[in-house]
Amino acid sequence: MAQGPVVAQGPVVAQVPVAASVPVVAQGPVAASVPVVAQGPVAAQVTVAAPVLVVERPRNEGDETSPDPHGEVTVERVELSAELAGGEGRAATADVAAYALWLGDDALILSQQLGAWIARAPELEEDVALANIALDLLGHARSFLRYAGSYDGRTEDDLAYWRDEPEFRCAWLFQQPNGDFAQTIARQLAASVYLFELYTALQGSSDATLAAIAAKAVKEVEYHRDHAVQWTLRLAGGTDESRRRMIRAVGDVWPYVGELFRDEPLIDRLDDAAVRPSTLQPAFDAVIAAVFAEAELELPTGPMSSAGGRRGAHFPTLGFLLAEMQVLARQHPGATW
Repeated sequence: MAQGPVVAQGPVVAQVPVAASVPVVAQGPVAASVPVVAQGPVAAQVTVAAPVLVVERPRNEGDETSPDPHGEVTVERVELSAELAGGEGRAATADVAAYALWLGDDALILSQQLGAWIARAPELEEDVALANIALDLLGHARSFLRYAGSYDGRTEDDLAYWRDEPEFRCAWLFQQPNGDFAQTIARQLAASVYLFELYTALQGSSDATLAAIAAKAVKEVEYHRDHAVQWTLRLAGGTDESRRRMIRAVGDVWPYVGELFRDEPLIDRLDDAAVRPSTLQPAFDAVIAAVFAEAELELPTGPMSSAGGRRGAHFPTLGFLLAEMQVLARQHPGATW
């Protein structure tokens, strides 16, 4: 039996089966996926990021310094800020922070909505696809909220979990309920086409942090847009039932699209740091028109909702969504795991 620790130096990416009596201690940054086999048929997956993996093997029986025979896995606290886009150490102004809050809230709420489809999507592959899109959006939200919080010293978690409903600034489109799969796809089509045009333009922002976040996000949102377009065509051109549902979904979602292109007073104060929403509508309309023409769908012509998400007036479903999203942080403030 080997004595002492076995140390793998350098980046480690490995599947390491470890017996129940072999505790694994991750020291420093480790990039490895370590399945730890407990006694009996139960297994746990531990994933951490970085360059050193230390596997401590048990010493001889009777040795008082022997580790817990049931095994132990410890992970040092991982610094997550490296995953986020944007500059470090640069605080936002009040108006830029307010704008970043708009964008962060849009992404955060849509991410939370899509997460509800995990294990409920119509295909296994769709479970994975929607989960990945939700994670992309969560990454965008974290970057924007971190930057928004730099103005007054709040963290991304403070902004996500400790604001009440009237303090959120997300547009009503992102607050629309999932409904059936067709309704989620209709919402996703409008949201992803809008976000792609927004982030494409925002890359030219005079604010370096906003431009950096947009440059990373636009690559991911391009996939989100393609995913939504393909599903729109598939549902509209599928069975009579799928087409009926897609037509109904478009009618339900489209009244909330107009709010995305309203120029609020904040935009006038930001000059070229922000993207003027109304300038995005022609490109948005062109993409939607092409998709609907191929899908043989008609663009709804009814009135648009007055909405008011940018001013803190929200769709009735947002409060329930926030209650679910925030309950753990509020019930156990300061908890770590």
